[in-house]
Amino acid sequence: MFSVVKKMIYLVVLVLLAGSLNTVHAMQSGEEIKTVLQGAYSKYKDLQEGANADYIPALAEVDPDLFGIALITVDGEVYTIGDVTTEVSIQSISKVFTMARVIQDSGPDAIAANMGVDATGQVFNSIVAVEQYQGSEMNAMVNPGAITATSMVQGENGEAQWANIINTYSDFAGRDLAVLEDIYESEAATNQRNQAIGMLMYAYGHIKENPLEATDIYTRQCSVGVNAKDLANMAATLANGGVNPVTEKPVIDAEHIPEILAVMATAGLYDDSGKWLYKTGLPAKSGVGGGILAVSPGKFGIAVISPPLDAAGNSVRAQKAIAPMSLGATPIPLVPNNHQCGAAEILSSGSIGGRLQLKIMILWLPDGALSLFFKIPAQLYINSGIFNETGSQDFRLYVHRARRTNCPGFHCLTGHQ
Repeated sequence: MFSVVKKMIYLVVLVLLAGSLNTVHAMQSGEEIKTVLQGAYSKYKDLQEGANADYIPALAEVDPDLFGIALITVDGEVYTIGDVTTEVSIQSISKVFTMARVIQDSGPDAIAANMGVDATGQVFNSIVAVEQYQGSEMNAMVNPGAITATSMVQGENGEAQWANIINTYSDFAGRDLAVLEDIYESEAATNQRNQAIGMLMYAYGHIKENPLEATDIYTRQCSVGVNAKDLANMAATLANGGVNPVTEKPVIDAEHIPEILAVMATAGLYDDSGKWLYKTGLPAKSGVGGGILAVSPGKFGIAVISPPLDAAGNSVRAQKAIAPMSLGATPIPLVPNNHQCGAAEILSSGSIGGRLQLKIMILWLPDGALSLFFKIPAQLYINSGIFNETGSQDFRLYVHRARRTNCPGFHCLTGHQ
């Protein structure tokens, strides 16, 4: 089968070199992106739905009319509308970037083997979820897993761990971030449930030492101040393979992005994570401070801040404003602007290992790499590869992280090993 595939690729290379590639899907202009953001902002700025979180007293005092949208492309282009400078507390969005720190330093298995990567089916601060599987079979987006992930950040003591965390957040955001002390004090005075969760995770061996210190550091990380542009840059860094597209600073290795986005996709919006993914297809994370960020891999990061929440704890305006940018509705295609997406004819079909029927087309990149497109069921995602010429008149398969494009009827999976 692989010899057949190589022959097919060779034929396609000849087609491409002959200039037979049909359609180029280019990124919409900046003006078109601005129009989309303006439309979302105008449509929802006067929406009066939801209410501020009040279980942390300081959150109830945040201006409910605060509303800002920011989108940052992987090329570092920044688009904003509304209030994108006022800071709110990052809250649960912080969980993504603490998990990223742990995965970067200790590998993805450190997370999967400790608290797990499964949705719990319980509320985000459930003690029942801890007891059910003795602290396993959960994920780093719910409080038990998040507090555990915080305890896993490298550092010789709590102060060093905190420095590692805040420096990571700042690198993702592209500027120095700091704790909103009024939020921290309010949250620390009311976090007894999280203290109990930390102690349970310690009792079951997931937190190795100092569970109350881990809970306090977790409380502090949730109190970091961010604005909409900060969150968009953090999302765009994930979209850009771990490199901040504005500062151009590498923050996390690209090979770790799939695991991070997978947990965001399955558990990023509390109890409504499935509904969000079903509707938008975008990995995202919300926080009760009113922020939501979402990632379009290889394309852009988008974030919205608006404090009023729905019953699940997600910003009402933010969900509505981001949804039009998602698959199926967005006028911004998911092919990076330096890629040419081939509308070339499908050359053949077959199976690999007898397990998957597939049809193949390709994505030509200006650097000469060729990505295979597999015709697969709409909701199935698999790892594919890029075949590069090796100099020995052969092609080799490199496993990649997934990225979708908008080629009609195809899921295009690209990346690098």
